[in-house]
Amino acid sequence: MSAAGENSALLPQPEAYAERSFGFWLYLMSDAIIFALLFATYQIMSGDTAGGPAGSGLFSLAHTFSETLLLLTSSLTFGLASLALESGSRRWVLVWLGVTFALGLGFVAMELHELHGMVAAGAGPDRSGFLSAFFTLIGTHGLHVSGGLVFIVVMMVQVVVKSLSRPVSSRLERLGLFWHFLDIVWIGIFSVVYLPGILR
Repeated sequence: MSAAGENSALLPQPEAYAERSFGFWLYLMSDAIIFALLFATYQIMSGDTAGGPAGSGLFSLAHTFSETLLLLTSSLTFGLASLALESGSRRWVLVWLGVTFALGLGFVAMELHELHGMVAAGAGPDRSGFLSAFFTLIGTHGLHVSGGLVFIVVMMVQVVVKSLSRPVSSRLERLGLFWHFLDIVWIGIFSVVYLPGILR
């Protein structure tokens, strides 16, 4: 067998990519179950303020809307990176991944600023059941976004080093699933946590 034949034999076959995609969907389903449990816990604990501050005195609609705008825009820019991937433009894949990273980083920074301000005001997770459930839900989502940012950096390096090879493209597709999943979870957080909390 020639060297080229040996190298091609070492490459994952199409069914291997399908298996990896299926495995990643299973991971997303398990993540969805985790977030569903956190949402359920928050709903149960949302009224347990223990005489402490409630969402109406802690949440800022303008701040939360800005966070939402950043994350939803990052989903759009990742979509543009996916289109660039389909067209085979490495340069634009890197550009749109970079923009997505910047927007995601801005979101995490705003989230940390909000949580730090709450803790400084005496509304930390140890203050009440409501705040404990809130910090757990928001913190879990923030950790996922932070993990997604690391994933983006890793993929940008791989695009530079390995170009848009099939393995790299497959990983970028899975990263896209993960990033859009986090946007959907955030829409749930905005709708179930922030809006009702502000309107109460």
